Amino acid sequence: MYYLKSLLVLVFTVLLLHVHPSRATTRKLTELVQQQPLVLKYHDGALLKGNYTLNIIWYGRFTPSQRSILLDFLESLNSRDPHEAATPSVQSWWRTTEKYKRGQTNLVLGRQVLDENYSFGKLLKSPHLTALAAKAAGAVKNENSVNVVLTAREVAVEGFCMSRCGTHGWKAGRTGRFAHVWVGNSESQCPGQCAWPFHQPIYGPQTAPLVAPNGDVGVDGMVINLATLLAGTVTNPFNDGYFQGPATAPLEAVTACTGVFGQGAYPGYPGKVLVDGATGGSYNAHGVHGRKYLLPAMWDPQKLECETLV
Repeated sequence: MYYLKSLLVLVFTVLLLHVHPSRATTRKLTELVQQQPLVLKYHDGALLKGNYTLNIIWYGRFTPSQRSILLDFLESLNSRDPHEAATPSVQSWWRTTEKYKRGQTNLVLGRQVLDENYSFGKLLKSPHLTALAAKAAGAVKNENSVNVVLTAREVAVEGFCMSRCGTHGWKAGRTGRFAHVWVGNSESQCPGQCAWPFHQPIYGPQTAPLVAPNGDVGVDGMVINLATLLAGTVTNPFNDGYFQGPATAPLEAVTACTGVFGQGAYPGYPGKVLVDGATGGSYNAHGVHGRKYLLPAMWDPQKLECETLV
């Protein structure tokens, strides 16, 4: 369909040049083609709004520094610290989710589980991820929780690097439906796919990578993917929220804006972002404890476009 539209535009332009050459030369092609706004349709399903607890399972060997980077990001989403007023901020990025129906979502850190002995081995399949998410929740199954599975660089996951950098989904329980998220560290497996723009991409323009703001290509890449999936989780938790396209492969709040981090972005170029003068790290959001992060654009349902922080 896109090819057919492009062909029709080309034919119309040629005819215009032939019939009214002077008129055509004074008009821009952009006047002939109006770009349609990006719209994620709301499918009338439940959204995760209100207060939710984030339970985390660390699967594999994460260093204390790596855990700190990720925990500080999660804490930054709903930070109420008056001293963390630097803008743009992680909190202001997350507030875009409030523009989706039914108000704000507050995420608070809850239970954490360390699984450094690989209870399911170093090669995981999707059922293992669901089981680990349940393990993160513990004995108390609270439907007002999101259970997050984070896998370390040495852990391989079915489909990782080939078709996904992480996933979000849900599972039915006795008292309701429970949302869960998985994100893997791609540093040693596919940083060009799952840690871009901190590593050169596997395909496309080979532009110089950006410097990771926290000095860890794999974990700074995890922050991008975790942000993407948390936004998708709260706005389309059960495949009947906000999305475009088929429910089995939806474009969601952030995946509809893939590869955009700043103004002027185009395929292979993340856009203009901020640079830390001391470290050279690229970022667009301030977090708690002086942290800086690079966060992807998110679709704004009021402006009907992908909104960047800078």
